[in-house]
Amino acid sequence: MQISIGIADDQALFLASLSLLIGRFEHCTVSLEARNGAELLTKLDNAAAASHPDILLVDVEMPVMNGIRTAKEVSEKYPSIRLVALSLREDDDTIISMIRNGCCAYLGKDISPLELEKAIREVHAKGYYNADAYNLNYRRIMIHAEDKQRQELTDRELTFLKLACSDLTYKEIASRMHLAERTIDGYRESLFAKLNVQSRVGMVLEAIRLRIVDMKELA
Repeated sequence: MQISIGIADDQALFLASLSLLIGRFEHCTVSLEARNGAELLTKLDNAAAASHPDILLVDVEMPVMNGIRTAKEVSEKYPSIRLVALSLREDDDTIISMIRNGCCAYLGKDISPLELEKAIREVHAKGYYNADAYNLNYRRIMIHAEDKQRQELTDRELTFLKLACSDLTYKEIASRMHLAERTIDGYRESLFAKLNVQSRVGMVLEAIRLRIVDMKELA
């Protein structure tokens, strides 16, 4: 089955190189290219729905219309298109904002071709891609296998998890929950272990995948 890919990135050389790379992936074609979010939306608006890409790779930092606003508008107008953020930035605020606005994966621009292809196929088949799932250490896997009861979340952990899916910093979450930052750190580490992730982004994606948190709650 052919997977149709769209790319929005303001760097012409990167856009051309990425298109060539994806075009070499088996059963993948690049059907749309745009230099910013506004151009992307115009092309989607003017194209027949049947010709829309299955997946859109969206750069976070673009002129005219940035990735966050682009993701929000595309997800609202074209919910069947799966969005993947692509960026050099890895700060929590940016990543969470892209996920909250419809992206089902967040990839660094330094990603290897092998992982990019894997991510595209996973997003197409499952609707999301969480790189954390492929970077678990052996000890964490064994702990998870030995004690499945740890999958159950306490009310406090659930509250923390929902707040972690927002734009709030960990310090702000601690203030909102009226807890010490050290306690919040404990909730974070506990959830990292229970969800088998290693980052806040992985935690958010797993929460969405497991339907612990609804995407509508993040809007």
